[in-house]
Amino acid sequence: MQKSSAFQDLLARKIAVLDGAMGTMIQKHRLDEEHFRGTRFTAHGRDLKGNNDLLCLTQPKLIKGIHLSFLNVGADIIETNSFNATSISQADYGLEHIVRDLNIAAARVAREAIADYRVSSGDTAPKFVAGVLGPTNRTASVSPDVNDPGFRNI
Repeated sequence: MQKSSAFQDLLARKIAVLDGAMGTMIQKHRLDEEHFRGTRFTAHGRDLKGNNDLLCLTQPKLIKGIHLSFLNVGADIIETNSFNATSISQADYGLEHIVRDLNIAAARVAREAIADYRVSSGDTAPKFVAGVLGPTNRTASVSPDVNDPGFRNI
């Protein structure tokens, strides 16, 4: 007999609730360029506003607070704030070299939010973190060169 996981047990008992739209929640804070830069990226040569994934490094308390808001209303699963934490997407900001840091920080902040939630709420029900990667701004299925249909930039 195969032992079931805590996640399988949760799904056997109830419909699991996934958190909401992280990007929308971030936009509510009306952050400016300095918020995105934090202290680590003050001298970075490109604009960083809109790089929501970067906030895991520069504004981790804000991201944790958003995770906590979802947990407080019953989310069983929270997603990492790593939708664009790929070298392809981060190339727009000249930050391809920090993709690993972004993903680690996104997972860490989400796990810390669950730990903080447990302490503040006393809730011992299983909570999970789902790693998230969204689509990039480049397509892998269509050639960007009409003269070379087999060419791919990815």
